Amino acid sequence: MEWARVAAEAELEQSLAVLVGEAPVALFRTAEGVFALDDICSHEYSRLSEGEVEDGQVACAKHGSRFDLRTGKVAGFPATRSVKSWAVKVEDGWVWLARQSE
Repeated sequence: MEWARVAAEAELEQSLAVLVGEAPVALFRTAEGVFALDDICSHEYSRLSEGEVEDGQVACAKHGSRFDLRTGKVAGFPATRSVKSWAVKVEDGWVWLARQSE
């Protein structure tokens, strides 16, 4: 697994948009930890990093599709396709991401 340093932990309050290479990724901090999903909603182009986070899910700001923060699986329509989740580690004040194996 190839890790990329993407943000200082202090930058991440609730959500943050970052790039891993050219891939847009949304970071989320909850009481359960730090999670990362592809930042673009699978239903229609909208940034998940701009959505509302509640109960371990993010709701897309455009049409309200919901995705599980841990897995990227659809938790509410109109989306029908999951988004990819990323492996996350926080070390020495930095957030690191790696693409999950399929």
